[in-house]
Order: sequence, then C-alpha cells, then structure tokens
Amino acid sequence: MLAPPPPLAQHRPASPTALIARRLPLAGKVVGVDPGHNGRNWSDPSYINRQIWNGRELENCNTTGTETDGGYTEALFNWNVGTDLAADLRAEGARVVLTRHNNDGVGPCVNTRAQILNSAHVDVAVAIHADGGPPSGRGFTVLEPVADGINNHVITPSYLFAATLRDDFRSDTGMPVSSYDGVDGLQPRDDLAGENLTKVPYALIECGNMRNATDAALLVTASFQKRAALAIAQAITTFLARRG
Repeated sequence: MLAPPPPLAQHRPASPTALIARRLPLAGKVVGVDPGHNGRNWSDPSYINRQIWNGRELENCNTTGTETDGGYTEALFNWNVGTDLAADLRAEGARVVLTRHNNDGVGPCVNTRAQILNSAHVDVAVAIHADGGPPSGRGFTVLEPVADGINNHVITPSYLFAATLRDDFRSDTGMPVSSYDGVDGLQPRDDLAGENLTKVPYALIECGNMRNATDAALLVTASFQKRAALAIAQAITTFLARRG
C-alpha cells in the first residue's frame, strides 16, 4: 500500500506589520531635511550677517546662497528639491522635519537649523544645497562632519550616509562628482554649523555647480530636481535599512 502524500506546506499570510514595513520602508523613522538658505535672505542683511557660534568659530547666521548666470537662485533650487524629497520620504512612511517651510522668508540661522534637527531626534538628516564654484568646474560633492566633541558619536554613521548618498546620487542623476572639490565626491568639513553641531547622522550635498553652464542647465529643471530628490530619498532608505 502506497504511503499517503505529505501534507501541503501551510503558508501563513504575512502579518499586517510585515506588510506595512514592505510597503512603507521608512515607517517609524524620522528624517530631517534642511533646504539651505531662504528666498528673502537678501532682504535682511543685518539678520543674516550677524555672527553665530558654529561649534568651532564664529560665522554668519546665514547667506543668500548663489545663483545661475540667468538669475535662478540656489535658495529656490534647495526648496524645490527639499519639498520633493519630503514628499518622497512621506510616501515611504517617514515623518519629515523641515528646517524651513517656505521660500519667501529669512533664515533661520544655520545653528538654529542644527538645533531643530537635534531636538527632533531625527534618524538621519540631509542639507540640500547647490554650489557657487569656479565656472570651469562641474559636479556634486557630499560634505561630511569632522569630530569636534559634540558630534563625535555620529562621525562614523555620517560617513556611511555620505558615501551612500554619493553613490546613489551619482548613479541615479547622472551628475558627475565634483572636479574641483573633495575626493571622489566626498569632502570632510569642520567650518560649518550643520556639520559641527549635529548630534544625528548628517551630510550636506552640493547637488551641482550653479556657476557652470552645463550643471546650471540641469539644476534649473523640474525633471532634474525630482531625480535629485528621488536619489537622496533612495540613499536615506538604504542607509536606514542597513542601520536597522
């Protein structure tokens, strides 16, 4: 007499928590997004030029940022990429903490931005910028902190995030790494409040050079801005998945 066939394996359905995690990889995470400068910084020089302590030395509260030869401002680029990025992150389940909420204000100061991100206990933070480098130079750079006491415990994760951001931004946007700043797209900095005062994993990305005609032609377009935001969101998701 033949033995009966073994029973079919029972496949238990995935739990609701597992399904949510699969659909929303950033559920439960808090991400800081700092769109650099602000659209009306130019209107209040006494405010943005006042001196603040950046963790190592005095620097200006903020600056106007750079612009293209055609007058497209860095502040607007930063705001557009930052808001696109916030939407992408929320779609993945993250709670997003922005350091400013429009592009028609002044400030806040760079040390205040660091305080906003630290106080929110974000899991990772990224500052969005575009550079005003030499017109002959192309490309993007990711700036990372150097240990100064306050930020010591986040230096290693910040480096890992910066490297992930560099890799994803290069592959997903087609923008080359900078030909004039950093080494292979990375640049340690000890003179910026965001890097010096951070208590969370942090990096700042200069998404391209607004003073270079080739870069500028890309940076001003909505399509590139959306690609840039998606690349940054992918780097954040990858980094946080590796940290668990």
